[in-house]
Amino acid sequence: MQKLLSFVILFSVYCNAQNPYPEDYFRNPLDVTLVLSGTFGELRSNHFHSGLDIKTQRREGLKVYAAAEGYISRIKISHYGYGKALYITHPNGYTTVYAHLQKFSPTIEAYVKKLQYEKESFEIEVFPNSDELILTKGDVIAYSGNTGGSGGPHLHFEIRDNEERPINPMLFGLDIKDTTAPDIKNVYAYPINEDSHVNNSNERQKLRLIRLDNGDYTVENLKAFGKIGFGVEANDRQDLASNNNGVSNIQALFNGNMKFEIDFKRFSFDETRHLNRLIDYEHYKTKKKRIQKLFVEPNNPLSMYKNLDNDGYLTINDSIASVYKICVKDFKNNNSWITINIEGNKSQDIEQKDKFSSDFFIYANKTNELVDKTIEVHFPQNTFYDDFFIDFRVQNDTLTLHDDTVPVKNNFSISYDISNYGPEDSDKLFIARLVGYRKQYTIYSPTYRKDNILTTSTKTLGTYALVSDNIAPTIKPINVSEGKWISNYRYLKIQIDDKESGISNYRATINGKWILMEYDYKTKLLQYDFNDKVSTETKNNFKLIVTDNVGNSTTFETMFYRK
Repeated sequence: MQKLLSFVILFSVYCNAQNPYPEDYFRNPLDVTLVLSGTFGELRSNHFHSGLDIKTQRREGLKVYAAAEGYISRIKISHYGYGKALYITHPNGYTTVYAHLQKFSPTIEAYVKKLQYEKESFEIEVFPNSDELILTKGDVIAYSGNTGGSGGPHLHFEIRDNEERPINPMLFGLDIKDTTAPDIKNVYAYPINEDSHVNNSNERQKLRLIRLDNGDYTVENLKAFGKIGFGVEANDRQDLASNNNGVSNIQALFNGNMKFEIDFKRFSFDETRHLNRLIDYEHYKTKKKRIQKLFVEPNNPLSMYKNLDNDGYLTINDSIASVYKICVKDFKNNNSWITINIEGNKSQDIEQKDKFSSDFFIYANKTNELVDKTIEVHFPQNTFYDDFFIDFRVQNDTLTLHDDTVPVKNNFSISYDISNYGPEDSDKLFIARLVGYRKQYTIYSPTYRKDNILTTSTKTLGTYALVSDNIAPTIKPINVSEGKWISNYRYLKIQIDDKESGISNYRATINGKWILMEYDYKTKLLQYDFNDKVSTETKNNFKLIVTDNVGNSTTFETMFYRK
């Protein structure tokens, strides 16, 4: 009993560090109770979540408040990503970020629209001076929305330090009701090299979890030998939300000694893509489940690791019994434990891992070039984390470039020589990634042409092909038509789409004057606010030109009346 008490006291030293952040400086950016749909550091596609996703009761238009005094230092509006976003710099050196906004407060909205009309662009990024848009704590700055890459109405809220590193806003005193321990979904054991094995196999092993009466877990005893590691799949859930969120901290101990810790309190945007080195990327791409590896592989620069012993790897000796423990915590220090009893057992009959081999080998620390017929692939140095055999095949204009189960650190390029195409055909070509079970769907990969060479830059392995787009975008008027009176409408609405290469740009005018049409790519809707008062005429000529990514364009014109 005394031994157990000493262990708990020692472990609490690891778990509880003094909070260096001011806990009463920032207020809740909304008036509603804080309920989260996304937590800080949560594992997302190719990145860690950099803030809190605060639920807005499934609706838009909630008032968004300045979390503290300061000035608006950046405004960015984009079709994708954060949509409409505001950045406030505060006297204490921190910056708060408010994203997916529906609209800004009247003063900020007027400031932004003036610039949009000057630049004739809906998408805009501006950095106001410190004396232009000054705020006091609690000022209404915007209204919550669903713009950009948002999957539903919510407010994305961040706090960044003076080096632009996002920090968990809960460290600043924003309180979320959470008395529920994290949920352990699965745990895995990894033989690391050819000489190591788990349960007579050299492949990753899923261990059978056993839930104990106290809510913690154990697994069926396992036999292992050599250098091994573990991985865990876990989620957290707050009291007032039913959705699964990310955990805050994971620690592992081997025979009572700390081996590994990862703490999701702060990171930098430069490192966020290296999430793909933390997780078992191949498992995620094939099973859509994220296993967090509790060991640090080579070329992993993540800064969230702490208290590492031998990078979290274990050495299991023959005939020696040992105990491995995993503690998964949420921000409120609710925790779930996994105890794994390991029997050291060197086996002579090992099931070896299947290994892929090809004629093409990639050296991670070197530049690599792959060429076949009219296609060339260029991998700069340090594109990948590891050396590996790559599946490289060309059939006509289709390139098989392995599959998307190998994580990519940096951009690489794919180039096609299209000299054998005539001028009319070549003008409509683009490079696409083929997806779907039968590779039947195309995704436009940004394509650039120089003479007869088409090139795309990407961070995704997979199947690529040359695709021709001869179909112009479609334009569907929603509430306007030839000769129609639309005096009772505040908004002019048009739906646009392009099934092939996708929409590149659009331009709309009324009586020859450019108008601001906001674009929501999720609904494919363009919308003009008549309150902008570009035209006060009764008779109005509306013209819209939409262009896709290979230059096909469609023009829509109509005359409408309005008083």
